[in-house]
Amino acid sequence: MIIFDNVVKRYPNGVYGLRGISFEIYEGEFVFLMGASGAGKSTIIKLLMKEENPTCGTIIANNHNLKKVKGRRIPQYRRDLGVVFQDFRLLEKKTVYGNVAFAMEIMGYSPSEIKHRVKLALQLVGLSSKEKEYPSHLSGGEQQRVALARAIVNAPKIIIADEPTGNLDPENSKEIMEILNQINKRGTTVIVATHERDLALSMGKRIVYLDHGLQADDRILCEEEMKVGSITGRKQRGLRKGGGSDEESKDIFIHN
Repeated sequence: MIIFDNVVKRYPNGVYGLRGISFEIYEGEFVFLMGASGAGKSTIIKLLMKEENPTCGTIIANNHNLKKVKGRRIPQYRRDLGVVFQDFRLLEKKTVYGNVAFAMEIMGYSPSEIKHRVKLALQLVGLSSKEKEYPSHLSGGEQQRVALARAIVNAPKIIIADEPTGNLDPENSKEIMEILNQINKRGTTVIVATHERDLALSMGKRIVYLDHGLQADDRILCEEEMKVGSITGRKQRGLRKGGGSDEESKDIFIHN
């Protein structure tokens, strides 16, 4: 389970990344963090990865109070996280197999265990036939699948994907989201940060809307709401799982 309780992130230059965010993500959920650039999506991800610390507030992830996760405990905590980035971040001089196996090699897994897990991960993302290829010989969609395989090979409890379809065409974007959906069905918590509203709505999953570091809404959209237009409203609502009342949500959805 992940809990953000009144989390504020204020940078040294005075800019706020988050302004009192509160939400919960339950084990096995699939949740989108959605908003424009600067909304706070990447800040949430950096806090979850322990790349940043909150100015105030409490973050709980996998039964860890992240304020208390320091020093040598940070790498241990991160072993339960699988992270996928927009720009793939593959090692160009390593094969597909080598990229997926690399982290496990550093962690000291046996060659037989590495081989077994890498084979399973590549099978899940549909790249079993590409394990000897190098990233430069792969399409963008295939490179992102390698990144997904690398993220899941250690069987993490949580997958965090930061704009995973940002460099992909619609067809490849749909395929990546379907792979993430299959990973989620196996019990892994999946968190996807995106600004692509239509893509998020097409999945029928819970969406936490962010706007300038504030939480604008938090809900699973019904079919009628999927048809509405733009989103507005910059008041902090403090909405938790399940969304708010009709009165609270009036200025969130504007019909075309």
